[in-house]
Amino acid sequence: MLIALAASALALGVAPAGATNECKGLMVCVPVAGPWVVVPTGQGVPRPQVQYQLSCPKGYIVGGLDAELTDRAIDVSFLGAVGAPVNPGITTSRDVVFVASYAGLATSPPTFRPHIGCMPASGGGGRIPVAVGVFPPDKPTTRRVRNVVLRSGGAQRVVQGCAGGERLVGAAHAIGFYTDQPPSNALVASVSAEQAVRGGRVVATVRSGTGLLGVRAVVQVEAVCAGGK
Repeated sequence: MLIALAASALALGVAPAGATNECKGLMVCVPVAGPWVVVPTGQGVPRPQVQYQLSCPKGYIVGGLDAELTDRAIDVSFLGAVGAPVNPGITTSRDVVFVASYAGLATSPPTFRPHIGCMPASGGGGRIPVAVGVFPPDKPTTRRVRNVVLRSGGAQRVVQGCAGGERLVGAAHAIGFYTDQPPSNALVASVSAEQAVRGGRVVATVRSGTGLLGVRAVVQVEAVCAGGK
């Protein structure tokens, strides 16, 4: 079972390179930066959200998090597992899902860049027995994620499903730009995406304009799956 925990030490604005704190306090740390992820805007309640999964290298777990924001009204959190103490290996694993929404009034989509600090894996804590007929929080869902590099000037269809024996219970997609500086409004507007669920699979149709030429951009399509082994 997952809960949303506030991401620690979130940047209050766009920070200069090297100013993020995902490795602060970690003796051994491998920093990993994601792309600039587009946050949807809207005035409805609840506000629309975007999710983006970032992963550590094999053999490492997430020990610290940070983010750079292009707008102070971006609300960023991450999904952490229930357990005690709140710690790497218990609250976090090799992968972490950032969740962002926009609480402001601007109509142009803002962006954020997620950062994680990865530390060598050392395992998690044990479980305390509970009463008969009740269960401690576990991990009933698995996220199956696909990242696809976008092409300039065309449409792409990206499909992500669950593994055999699993069933689809959630879906999400995100657009990200691997640029040194936050993407311009024109660059963000040059990409549009539509999401649908068909035949138990998540289908994202992405259309990219010629303004994407020379820019590395990705779409991440996520299937949240239950069941299986």
